Amino acid sequence: MSIQRLTNVIRLAPRLSAIQTYRNNTSAATAAVGHVPQFKTLAITTPKPFVFHVELNRPKKLNAIDREMWLEIRECFETLAINPDCRAIVLSAAGKHFCAGIDLSSVMAMGQQLAESDDVARKGVIMERTIKIYQDSITAVERCTKPVIMAVHQACIGAGVDLITAADIRYSTKDAFFQIKEVDIGMAADVGTLQRFPKAIGSQSLARELCFTGRRFEAAEAERCGLVSRVFADKDTLVSGALDLAADIATRSPIAVQTTKESMVYSLEHTNQEGLDHIRIINKLNLQSEDFAQAVAAQLTKDEKPVFAKL
Repeated sequence: MSIQRLTNVIRLAPRLSAIQTYRNNTSAATAAVGHVPQFKTLAITTPKPFVFHVELNRPKKLNAIDREMWLEIRECFETLAINPDCRAIVLSAAGKHFCAGIDLSSVMAMGQQLAESDDVARKGVIMERTIKIYQDSITAVERCTKPVIMAVHQACIGAGVDLITAADIRYSTKDAFFQIKEVDIGMAADVGTLQRFPKAIGSQSLARELCFTGRRFEAAEAERCGLVSRVFADKDTLVSGALDLAADIATRSPIAVQTTKESMVYSLEHTNQEGLDHIRIINKLNLQSEDFAQAVAAQLTKDEKPVFAKL
């Protein structure tokens, strides 16, 4: 690259103003939890700049997901998706287990609601609407524009597997175990596991074995098959490792990171060419961004890491 072109690139990067923006953003991110709705079944903190830590918070119920938690998960991730102080999310769980699956008391309550009608068509409408609520809750994690890192300890059963397969990255403790248990309660999983789990592990054979049998599998097998990418000794080091990764991601251009996630999620359901067309249309704008200019200038000059404005 010529000296003139290098000068032009560096001139495009508003470095001094960006540093001040970073300082302002860091202060805002530290206090950002005050701007996030508080939930009954979820606990939210901001342990690092631009990093939000979401915890499933029904420890006495082993974080079994009831109707209220379904609704709050969706609201939480839809809120964080548009929060400019959030660039990466870690989801873990309070208490002994990550998630014991769906709260069966919610299932019983739905049964009582169905009993109020004698008409099978009306019962079907009630069921369809309820399932859609639960599906949309899990899909909100996948559609969240910010990278989501799952930190799983001990039991991750049923709906817990639905939840983690919607994430971008999955870590676990060495004592974690997983079970696609819906067949054991006489149903097919219907909120995401059957669609996302086979793609997450890349083996239709193993996915079908685990879904047909409900067999429990341990962290070592989960790592081998690709369900989790790292295994930690205990919960403390797990959460610390997940937060460190989130903090690393949060230092990078939010335009670059969020576009990368959007393209990868889109490409899961489309052909290679459709994925290429999709990213080309996005990048014809994004390659003109100040983030790109700053990052290129920093690489060329071996300068300190660039800092980026909120998005």
